[in-house]
Amino acid sequence: MHQEFVHAGSDVVLAFTYYAHLEKLQIVNREKDYEAMNRTALKLAREVANNTGTLMAGNICNTGLYNPDDPNMIQKLKDIFKIQVQWAVEEGADFIVGETFSALGEAMLALNAIKESGLPAVVAISNHIPDVTIDGVEIPEACRQLEEAGAAVVGLNCARGPATILPVMKKIRSICKGPICCLPVLYHTTESQKTMQSLKSPQTGEMAFPFDLPAHQCSRTEIADFTKEAMEIGIQYLGLCCGNAAHYTRVMAEVMGRKPPSSKYSVNMSRHICYGTDDRLHYHNTKTTEIVG
Repeated sequence: MHQEFVHAGSDVVLAFTYYAHLEKLQIVNREKDYEAMNRTALKLAREVANNTGTLMAGNICNTGLYNPDDPNMIQKLKDIFKIQVQWAVEEGADFIVGETFSALGEAMLALNAIKESGLPAVVAISNHIPDVTIDGVEIPEACRQLEEAGAAVVGLNCARGPATILPVMKKIRSICKGPICCLPVLYHTTESQKTMQSLKSPQTGEMAFPFDLPAHQCSRTEIADFTKEAMEIGIQYLGLCCGNAAHYTRVMAEVMGRKPPSSKYSVNMSRHICYGTDDRLHYHNTKTTEIVG
């Protein structure tokens, strides 16, 4: 999978260590695999990065444990982040991504752990509803504080699709001086349903997350339009979160003016049996389609 995304134009190989912290693994009865799971994911990412000339990023994330009023829990979080960052450093990460934080306080703990390692930090908040963190800080201000605290890149990932994440990104761009990141989910979020968790199934009216989200999947054209607008805003670190596939990453790369190896598989309608314009196509098929279509 790493190779497929690099083939599609990704500059970064992100180790699959999201939610691979001890607390989560205990919940799914995989705590015995804690270190092996992290190190294996990091080694795989490093190998692909080495073979393709790309960057390798370690990954830490939200834990669901953050409680600013519980000193013991704060220490537990520090320990969780410290060990995952340590393994990432030992396995050769070029930088560390801290992602999907709903609380500024937890994001700061992750940032501090990354800074102690000496590696650059990309820290992304998950913007739910309303546009504030769960510890009461407006999202753009939270990003500003993370930047001021030493994050190399700040911004948003997950939760929101292109339509509802970009308005907040504009505010972040206006308040943050350095590079900012944006990695939306691949779903049609709207003003009334701003996050993928709030989307409703068009058939049942029930919550679409997670099984019925494909009914809300973005098109490639929408991702191309998102990429263009994000570049116009001045977002330097672009990617896609939940729902992504390599062909979407390829679209982003092509909009940026690149031609990754998998571009040879991009749509070429000139050779389509019915809608094509190639002289070698049968006139009967193309003409009939014009009449019927």
